[in-house]
Amino acid sequence: MLDFAIFAVTFVIILIGAVLYLYPSSRSASGVPGLNPTEEKDGNLPDIVNKGSLHEFLVGLHDEFGSVASFWFGRRPVVSLGAVDRLRQHINPNWTTDSFETMLKSLLGYQSGSGAGVTESMIRKKVYEGAINKTLENNFPLLLQLVEELVDKWASYPKSQHTPLCAHLLGLAMKAVTQLAMGSRFRDDAEVIRFRKNHEAIWSEIGKGYLDGSLEKSSSRKTHYESALAEMESVLKSVAKQSSGQGSSQSSFVNYLLQANLTERQVTSSQHMCIWAVHFLSVSEAVQERLYHELVEVLGEEPVTLEKIPQLRYCQQVLNETVRTAKLTPMAARLQEVEGKVDQHVIPKETLVIYALGVVLQDADTWSLPYRFNPDRFADESVMKSFSLLGFSGSQACPELRFAYTVAAVLLSTLVRRLRLHRVDGQVVEARYELVTTPKDDTWITVSKRN
Repeated sequence: MLDFAIFAVTFVIILIGAVLYLYPSSRSASGVPGLNPTEEKDGNLPDIVNKGSLHEFLVGLHDEFGSVASFWFGRRPVVSLGAVDRLRQHINPNWTTDSFETMLKSLLGYQSGSGAGVTESMIRKKVYEGAINKTLENNFPLLLQLVEELVDKWASYPKSQHTPLCAHLLGLAMKAVTQLAMGSRFRDDAEVIRFRKNHEAIWSEIGKGYLDGSLEKSSSRKTHYESALAEMESVLKSVAKQSSGQGSSQSSFVNYLLQANLTERQVTSSQHMCIWAVHFLSVSEAVQERLYHELVEVLGEEPVTLEKIPQLRYCQQVLNETVRTAKLTPMAARLQEVEGKVDQHVIPKETLVIYALGVVLQDADTWSLPYRFNPDRFADESVMKSFSLLGFSGSQACPELRFAYTVAAVLLSTLVRRLRLHRVDGQVVEARYELVTTPKDDTWITVSKRN
């Protein structure tokens, strides 16, 4: 009888322990310090919504729990890494698929089409690199023309006129991306405007609607999103079909991908780098003047060329510091394909691991005076190594990032040599953190001619 009583008590204790362990609101994800789920079904989604964005949520998470922390995305455990040393430990054995694609597939429920893993990802990256290089080489005069048209427009403004950066530079980026990526069809402004509207509808819902669950709760928003997505897919298929029929006579990005038998891919680039770069230059006269002197020294009065861009060392430092200060890409992710370990923390297989890049990019242990815009920091080799590790330069950088850097370098080399950029007094620029960081409202500057 006593044995049975001991067995019964032991069984109840084990059962209670199992229930406490298995019930989502009773434990931290993966055994890593962090938050318990706020709700059984939604996990910590309500906390993310209350913070305003996933990035702002991650800032608070790492402030409270340190550089390795956990939370719940729905019923799924997530581990977030918020320091360069922790990322280094995780990246080396887990460098597999594209981190941005992993984020979308994992959070939005997309499934991998091929399951080819590392090999497929590496092949695709090489194809992208080749296609982007050829696109830039053969379409550079068009890119320069689009930039010069915008600068001519700004140069015609009186000094007192406020120029809306977001509207104008997103327009430039969209024209450049569509015409270089998909060809002459997008020389028609109406096509560009239509594409931009669909792009913004899709991007805003991916960046927010899926993350906070609000898309599923609004039938009108979901209908608008699905309509924009269907129209975007139709346009891309039409462009691919047209390019395929025209063969090698076209020099667009899609055409080069078609030659590599990748008909369903599209270019993704950081369209907001130009906005933040011009904004930071407008509030830092010393940086702007130093950049001007480099441009004059390297280029003189000649237009910038692809061959000259690598010689613009300080311009590259300005763009790197723009990406860092603006936290342009505040997060990325990897899927833990095998059980791993960061410090003493074990990360189980198939755990989604968030790289809290927005936290890392302003970590005082890595960057001195992290909230100050200071391009000189990138003259330090150790700083560049940390930046490369995060995927913003070097061998781990995505091919599309080169496109974004090239567009921004062409814009700054043309703009800064002709015009001075001035901040608008009293303007407060606040960031909106989604999958890419953008200003909450349009940002304004004024310009004046140099000569």
